[in-house]
Amino acid sequence: MDDRDPHAHGAGDEYGFDTLAVRGGFERTPFGEHTEPVFLASSFVHDSAAHAAARFAGEADGFIYSRFGNPTVRVFEQRLAALEGAEDCRATASGMSAIMSVLVSLTRSGDHVVCSQGVFGTTIQLFALFERYGVETTYVALDDPDAWRAAIRPNTKLLFLETPSNPLTEVGDVRALAQIARARGIPLVVDNCFCTPALQRPLELGADIVVHSATKYLDGQGRVLGGAVLGSRDYVSQALQPVIRYCGPTLSAFNAWVLAKGLETLSVRMRRHSENALEVARWLEARPEVERVRYPWLESHPQHALARAQQGGGGAVIAFDLKGADDAARKAAAWRVVDGCRLLSITANLGDVKSTITHPASTTHGRMPADARRGAGIGEGMLRVAVGLEDPKDVCADLLRGLTG
Repeated sequence: MDDRDPHAHGAGDEYGFDTLAVRGGFERTPFGEHTEPVFLASSFVHDSAAHAAARFAGEADGFIYSRFGNPTVRVFEQRLAALEGAEDCRATASGMSAIMSVLVSLTRSGDHVVCSQGVFGTTIQLFALFERYGVETTYVALDDPDAWRAAIRPNTKLLFLETPSNPLTEVGDVRALAQIARARGIPLVVDNCFCTPALQRPLELGADIVVHSATKYLDGQGRVLGGAVLGSRDYVSQALQPVIRYCGPTLSAFNAWVLAKGLETLSVRMRRHSENALEVARWLEARPEVERVRYPWLESHPQHALARAQQGGGGAVIAFDLKGADDAARKAAAWRVVDGCRLLSITANLGDVKSTITHPASTTHGRMPADARRGAGIGEGMLRVAVGLEDPKDVCADLLRGLTG
């Protein structure tokens, strides 16, 4: 293929982000199709016995079985790798299977993980499951590099963080944490779900591995589940690929096709999400019923300067705390806002063009012990809104109904 053809190009090419989002990772078949085909095939045939043997031995390129390699899935992997600036990528069935695959690839019984406190509740539950198998996790404040440094042990195998975090939108200093990790020879793993590569590229900031819940903004329309792990070619081929091949956290070809199409509009969507969310966040900050608004693009955010330095936008997610005399009053106020919504969808998922609202203490983080929730800053009066692509004034009007009800 002509090496000037962007259909064939992956990471490190001269094309811009938006061009790679539309055309990266795609090679046309002899049929000359203009959009990516979907290969709904479980297995692939070989030219001869010798050819089959060479493929199984890894001596010849080609696909064998869709559990660990499929042409449509590969288009999504290569396109996302190009956008993240990664050498390689493996797609998985969900964001949680992506994180699980990283843990399996890097740890064994007796090992230790350092993780930021403000992570998705299910991520915490997953790390708790790994404690059954002798992998211990220590949680530290996302914004305290000294705490990260002090928590590292001789058996620590990885540092893991979300930035911005879920649901507090705290921002971690990826450059500083990368220096700490590199000094100890430990990989830094960053969950880039909220920003996506359209707004943040952790590998350029020094991270070693990036994970995604592609279910969220990479798809962007709430249609399918998916996940991804990105990193160096050596890590992906030597450590991660055996996990994908033998454990089977497989992304379906159809879901990969949907996700690859979602990447085509990623940049446009994330810019509009960020613009809309900032307008809603500023409106909330002026409301007398609201105690605090957490959004990285607000000047009041404690890591606002850091967010401006390492992100290209604030993203879609806002967390805000309501006033109240005690936990019971704050929870009642939060539930009134949720129940008053007629436009916003009451769902714990995010990443959709439709705005969503949830009460984290009773949903996404509801299985955490109450003390752990409080320690992580997730109070009974907190609500999380993922601002979609509707008119932001309509989103504000919908929230107003419950705030004043």
